[in-house]
Amino acid sequence: MRWLDHREPVQEALRGAIIALGNFDGFHQGHQAVAGEAIRWAQSEGRPSIIATFDPHPVRFFKPDVPPFRLTTLEQRQELYLAAGATAMLVFHFDAELSGTSAEDFITQILIERFGAHGVVTGGDFTFGKGAKGNVDLIKEFGGEHNLHSRVVSPVEGQGDVVSSSRVREALRGGKPELAAELLTRPFAIRGIVEHGDKNGRKLGYPTANVAIESYLRPKYGVYAVTGKVLATDQVLKGAANIGVRPQFEPPKELLEPHFFDFSGDLYGQEIEVAFHHFLRGEAKFDSLEELIAQMDTDCETARELLA
Repeated sequence: MRWLDHREPVQEALRGAIIALGNFDGFHQGHQAVAGEAIRWAQSEGRPSIIATFDPHPVRFFKPDVPPFRLTTLEQRQELYLAAGATAMLVFHFDAELSGTSAEDFITQILIERFGAHGVVTGGDFTFGKGAKGNVDLIKEFGGEHNLHSRVVSPVEGQGDVVSSSRVREALRGGKPELAAELLTRPFAIRGIVEHGDKNGRKLGYPTANVAIESYLRPKYGVYAVTGKVLATDQVLKGAANIGVRPQFEPPKELLEPHFFDFSGDLYGQEIEVAFHHFLRGEAKFDSLEELIAQMDTDCETARELLA
């Protein structure tokens, strides 16, 4: 799948495309509806389909100190867009130059001249351009004057309300990975390289594959029933994972620490993706290591039952 940079001209074969415009971080049900409309429109006219995203997220650019909130990495988004049927992913690199581009110039100079877009599909609340002054009405009217066609997709409802990235984040922060998975149509998953740690889990009889959380949103700290995928081999493992600052050990260190059942291989240096299925309990500090081990026994038994 092509990975396009908004600062570079597009190859001739991708000009005349239908572009799904948005951030599409979580690529939840609502995002999928916008992308799906763009892909169907493109296929009906024999055109390429492109799904856009922004990196860094505009919020991160304007408010660099906000806590991490990303639901996916660019690599994960590329795979999701490909699976949806898109021809290419377009990355808008959000910087001072892009943030200062007027909405009209965004339409004429970037979408039409640089990318040769035939049409765009957005959600009804999509805004763009300097001061976020561009909206779907401007695309329809001003874009239409320049032969840029457009369609707007209505919000998607799920579990009693409009599906949004904010709802997904709220569910994860509240320890409700099942709700997040329904809104996303898949479990929330953190991807990273397995690194060497303090070997505390191994000493307790529960070796873990330590992964840095980096720029991902922090779900509620605690223990989860998880599955892990080894990207190099597509091997899928079941397990239990702690995410948080490990209050039992000093110094505090924020980590994702999955323990995979019935696995004895070496994962150091491997890229894995850990998917969160069920929240078991919050982080806790125990009076003794024996109590901690007993609780870990219980956690793993519960996780096995939930994942069976």
